Amino acid sequence: MKQRRILGLALAALASPVIAQAQTFYILSHGGPSDPFWVDWNAGVTKACAELSVTCNVSFSNGDFAAQKEAFNAAIAARADGIATTAAQPGLWVEEVPAAAADGIPVVFYNTDDSAIPRLAYVGADLNAVGRMWAQYLVDHGHVKAGDTVFMPVEVPGASYQVLETEGIASVFDPLGIKYEILDCGVDPAGVIARMADYLTANSPAAIIGLGDMVTASVRPVMEQLGIAPGEIPAVGWGNSNETASAVRDGYVRAAAWQFPSAQGFMPVALLKLAADGEPIGYDIITLSLYTADTVGPILDHYAK
Repeated sequence: MKQRRILGLALAALASPVIAQAQTFYILSHGGPSDPFWVDWNAGVTKACAELSVTCNVSFSNGDFAAQKEAFNAAIAARADGIATTAAQPGLWVEEVPAAAADGIPVVFYNTDDSAIPRLAYVGADLNAVGRMWAQYLVDHGHVKAGDTVFMPVEVPGASYQVLETEGIASVFDPLGIKYEILDCGVDPAGVIARMADYLTANSPAAIIGLGDMVTASVRPVMEQLGIAPGEIPAVGWGNSNETASAVRDGYVRAAAWQFPSAQGFMPVALLKLAADGEPIGYDIITLSLYTADTVGPILDHYAK
């Protein structure tokens, strides 16, 4: 009787459907949750996790790379099914990415890349090309010339995005004798506006290049605060926010780069899902376009949804 009961339980177990454990991905950002870009990005992550039925542990380090490294190592310790992270400081993941690979954990970079490290894929813009694009726009439209100085505010000086964007800008400006000044504005919205306003009060730059989304989104409120008319100081920069898109429409910013932030949230999760399911990934997805007042309509429509 006992043997029959054991056999019956075994057969019942074999007949029962096996419930697979949900895959868990760690999605790490160097940014802050209130930054316009990262708000839209987070919406893309949330949508991907829901549609792909995976669990996502999202973390923001607010420019604290030590905290981001801690989150990466926690993902390895938890034997995550995949890790997506920004590479906002050159060489940041020299040890962690190989350690994850040794444990069979796929790693995808997004937003900022470090191609010297063997990540499986990258989703985002070519940041060197972005810098060249901004600088060339100002040159081609006659906004800057030899001897001029361009004001370049940034949230995290020394971060990969600032370094790569500046290299691209320098490749255009240096041969033409155009100068540029980088200003650390921090990541606090009120502080960003205050620092940019102080600079423009004390200096008269020929143009502005916003090296990050928060500083570019602050161009309009700073100009309004100082009584600077739209277009009086030509400005370009990142445009991944409704604030900057509206500023482009109204002339405060001449041209802005769109990095498809929600796609930068969605696509890394999709790539990790493919890798976790055994599909090979080994390609980059470049997300970048430049818009002006003539082409800002779709961006404004996006934020109106």
